[in-house]
Amino acid sequence: MAIKIFLLLVFFAVMVGIGIYSRKHATNVNDFVLGGREVGPWLTAFAFGTSYFSSVVFVGYAGQFGWKYGLSSTWIGLGNAFIGSLLAWLVLGRRTRVMTQWLDAKTMPEYFGSRFHSKALRIAGSIIAFIFLVPYTASIYNGLSRLFGMAFDIDYKVCIIVMALLTGVYVIVGGYMATAWNDFIQGIIMLFGICAVIGAVLSGKGGFLNALKELSVISADDVAVPALQGGQGLLTSFFGPDPLNLLGVIILTSLGTWGLPQMVHKFYAIKDEKAVKTGTIISTFFAIIISGGCYFLGGFGRLFDCPAIYNADGSIAYDSIVPQMLSTLPDILIGIVIVLVLSASMSTLSSLVLTSSSTLTLDFLKESVAKNMSDKTQLIVMRVLVAGFIILSVVLALNPPMFIAQLMGVSWGALAGAFLAPFMYGLYSKKITKAAVWASYIVGVGITVSNMFFKFIASPINAGAIAMIAGLIVVPLVSLVTPKLEKEYVDEIFKCYDETVTVHVSHSLKD
Repeated sequence: MAIKIFLLLVFFAVMVGIGIYSRKHATNVNDFVLGGREVGPWLTAFAFGTSYFSSVVFVGYAGQFGWKYGLSSTWIGLGNAFIGSLLAWLVLGRRTRVMTQWLDAKTMPEYFGSRFHSKALRIAGSIIAFIFLVPYTASIYNGLSRLFGMAFDIDYKVCIIVMALLTGVYVIVGGYMATAWNDFIQGIIMLFGICAVIGAVLSGKGGFLNALKELSVISADDVAVPALQGGQGLLTSFFGPDPLNLLGVIILTSLGTWGLPQMVHKFYAIKDEKAVKTGTIISTFFAIIISGGCYFLGGFGRLFDCPAIYNADGSIAYDSIVPQMLSTLPDILIGIVIVLVLSASMSTLSSLVLTSSSTLTLDFLKESVAKNMSDKTQLIVMRVLVAGFIILSVVLALNPPMFIAQLMGVSWGALAGAFLAPFMYGLYSKKITKAAVWASYIVGVGITVSNMFFKFIASPINAGAIAMIAGLIVVPLVSLVTPKLEKEYVDEIFKCYDETVTVHVSHSLKD
């Protein structure tokens, strides 16, 4: 217990210390929200990765999907790395940085407002972002509190409140640079921690080969595909016992990052071309190790089948699987796990609260309530809203309506379904219309919310994936039949890509 408490106290002291140190980089709105657009590749890559992976992945998703799909759940981690990280950087990174600076956009709703010349789109986008970031935040508290309960026997409510206070302190004081530096340190902890945990868990089952052998003889008797029910060896097979639903999870958790405001926001702040290229490589390798490692570990979840992972009605308590896997580890490793998941969770939480407060201040209040708000006042309001957003998410987390993966599925589905298509198309095409953006808002939120009540799609995860794909289809179709923006206005925006720069021959061959 002394070791675990010591590790936590050191961790908390470092996080708060960085927040205090970074306060000099948060003296105006641009610095508080974007770090002055001077953030280097390592900080940006780690900020992207740590915001991507939280306790939701480590506890909720790894436990649930590892149980359902066995070792094939590792495909989710690889999808996160190559689609959610590598492709996201290649497709969105550079163009996002160039166009948002040209438009002087600090948030995703502000980008929509400026790119499509619509104040209403900006305000509506800020409302969508604020509403659906709340359940995402609540799911993070939920996952972390279960590990704290396992390690310290501390009440769920105490865990949530302590975590919220600490995150609030360093975000309110230090802004984006505090979160970036903390994300970097937290990312390093995550890299070492996940490797140590995988090694220890498999060692406890007689090593990798023995664990693989034990898993291979377990029958997949509860899968959704009737033809595969009861089949042995499916949990160690290439595509697992339910390939179609596995694909839905990969789409949501990988492609979804392209439309999440707190993820895309990282591209706004990156410093230069070199930082984009380096950040792409770092972010991809980070995702391979962290996400691939989490889902690989979760794939062995059925080896820890015991009464502790079942609810009173006999159903599986998916959020209890990973804590049960870790409960037999030595104290020093449990301490590392706690700091690992705390790092993952606080980095994501800080990104969420900063995104939500800046969006609500800059895109809603300043546009509709207090149009003449000064820079100093905006800074104060954002800091107050950081505290307000944390309080709101804590209230929801104290009585969460669904288990972790469901909460995150609803949030990701609505946000990515509404924002992904118009954001990406808007970076590349001059033909996307204002009506198409409205259509994407309606489709993304409509599918996700209506499915919550009518359940026409059994899994919120699959509903989120369908919402994203629907947006990608709807936006170009609606753009074909609706009035285009003024040609002069759009041409002026796309001039940002026409500026000539000189590069070394090592980067571009001569004609």
